[in-house]
Amino acid sequence: MHIAVLMLALMTMAIAAPAQAQPPAKPIRLVVLGDSLSAGFGLAAQEAFPQKLKKALQTKGIEIDMINAGVSGDTTSGGRDRLDWSVPEGTDGVIVELGANDALRGIDPDLTRAALTDIIQRLKARKIAVMLCGMLAPPNYGADYAARFNSIYPELAKKFDVPLYPFFLEGVAADATLNQADGIHPTAAGIDIIVGRIMPAVEAFIGTIAEQRR
Repeated sequence: MHIAVLMLALMTMAIAAPAQAQPPAKPIRLVVLGDSLSAGFGLAAQEAFPQKLKKALQTKGIEIDMINAGVSGDTTSGGRDRLDWSVPEGTDGVIVELGANDALRGIDPDLTRAALTDIIQRLKARKIAVMLCGMLAPPNYGADYAARFNSIYPELAKKFDVPLYPFFLEGVAADATLNQADGIHPTAAGIDIIVGRIMPAVEAFIGTIAEQRR
C-alpha cells in the first residue's frame, strides 16, 4: 500500500513539475559579403548596413552573429578571391552584396556572372545558405550593357534556387537626400531605408536556415 501511495505521489509530482527549459537557440551566424555599400564607406562603424541589420533583427527577437565582410572597392571577382577567409567555418548564411563596382567600371557582365556563379557554388558546397542582392547598371554604358548586366542576378537566383533581393539600393539610389556627397554611397538615413526594405527578405532567409537546423 505504501509503495502504491509513493508511486502515485511521484507521478503527481512529475505531472505538476514544469517542463525543463530548453537551452537557448544558438544564434544564426550571417556574413555580409560585399563592397563599400555594406562596408559602411563614409559612415561610423555602427551605421554600416550589417550592424543596422543586426540591430533590426534583434529588435524582433532574432539572435544573430553578424560579420561585416564588406571591402570598399571590391568587385565580384575580388569577393570571390577572398571568399574562403571572409566566410569562416560555422557560418550559416551569406548575404552577397557585390557587383556595384563591376557596373561602375563597365566590367564585362560575363566576368561578373562567372564570379558570382563561383561564389554561390562554393558556398553551397560548404552547406552555407546564400541570399543574393541584385544591382543595376548605370545608364552611361548603354541599354545593351544594362540588359546583360541586370539579368545576371535574377537568372543566377533562379538557376541556383537562392533568394534574391532584386536591387540593394531600392528607394535610395539617385536620391540626393539619402546619399553622401559622391551621390553613390548611402547616408545613415539611406542605410535605414535599405534595412527597412530588405528586412522581410532577410527574415524569410533566416527562417529557412532555422528550419534546416531542425
